[in-house]
Amino acid sequence: MKDNKLVVGITQGDSNGIGYEVIIKALSDPRILDMLTPVVYGSSKIFSFYRKSIPEIEQMDTNAISSASEAHTKRVNIVNCLPDNVFAEPGGATAESAKAAITALDWAVRDLKAGKIDVLVTGPINKKAIVAEGFGFPGHTEFLQEAFGVKDVTMLMISERLKVGVVTGHIPLKDVPGAITEEKILSKLRLMKESLEKDFGIANPRIGVLSLNPHSGDSGLLGTEEQNIIIPAVRKAVEEGIMAFGPFSPDGYFGMGHYEQFDATLAMYHDQGLAPFKAIAFEDGVNYSAGLPVVRTSPDHGTAFELAGRDEADPRSMRAAIFAAIDIWKHRQAWKALQDGKMPEQKPIDDDKPERPGRPQIA
Repeated sequence: MKDNKLVVGITQGDSNGIGYEVIIKALSDPRILDMLTPVVYGSSKIFSFYRKSIPEIEQMDTNAISSASEAHTKRVNIVNCLPDNVFAEPGGATAESAKAAITALDWAVRDLKAGKIDVLVTGPINKKAIVAEGFGFPGHTEFLQEAFGVKDVTMLMISERLKVGVVTGHIPLKDVPGAITEEKILSKLRLMKESLEKDFGIANPRIGVLSLNPHSGDSGLLGTEEQNIIIPAVRKAVEEGIMAFGPFSPDGYFGMGHYEQFDATLAMYHDQGLAPFKAIAFEDGVNYSAGLPVVRTSPDHGTAFELAGRDEADPRSMRAAIFAAIDIWKHRQAWKALQDGKMPEQKPIDDDKPERPGRPQIA
């Protein structure tokens, strides 16, 4: 049963981590059900196991279903896509928990393609464990890129304070210099500009570009990638109408708050962008896959096995990921309507509804 609210698909992630706990806590406020229809992919048995470990949540209206098309608009729906004999072992990845994460993701993506859910929020996975069980991708982003047949995507970390994209993602640090090219930087800048306009409603976004080497290479003394690759890429981007600036030395850029002068930042590699992002915005940070034809977000944290089953996990990032997915969907509808010269469809949320509980204001 589907009404005018968005149907938000949420995958459990690794069932031995904090995925279920942050999902349950994020959906525990009954006002959530006035705003969206949640569909959790996993196991109602494991969902119940983790709910009982959270004393402050005494009751929760749930609905065990076999397909998202059966979702009840006033309950937390759980698509039982795992075997009946499945169980959780909080504290560490196992072959079973990895297989469960893969299965939940497969089911959710299938329903996303079929239009049974409107947006996707993915729970945290253990990459090593799922790769060992046959998952042929380094992470969600790469899996979704192939699943939806797009040429390029970028991991965009978003929060109220800043947005950070990366040129190279889940690759070893030793491979980063060889993976950075003019075309790859240009491709990421194009994606970011389009996403900032279409997904976040930012006109003519300003993007700061970071250097690869310390002190931006110090005029070639500490490396030539800036002179030979990054600066030419930034110049070409500007010629294309992209408001790109840099390269900037990352330490001063973040340390002195220069990132606040830009709508987004493009880092050269994973930790260069994500380490400062999480230092600044970990509690409400969100991982967004920019460049896909669908909307996918996730919390900015991992499985945190050491916290699993102990009622210590913070749900704010999961809650932010859910609201970010809805906001991005709404921005896309408005963007499409603007291109078509029509008024946007008012599908997801009635603005007269009560304030979203704990909602971060994502631009």
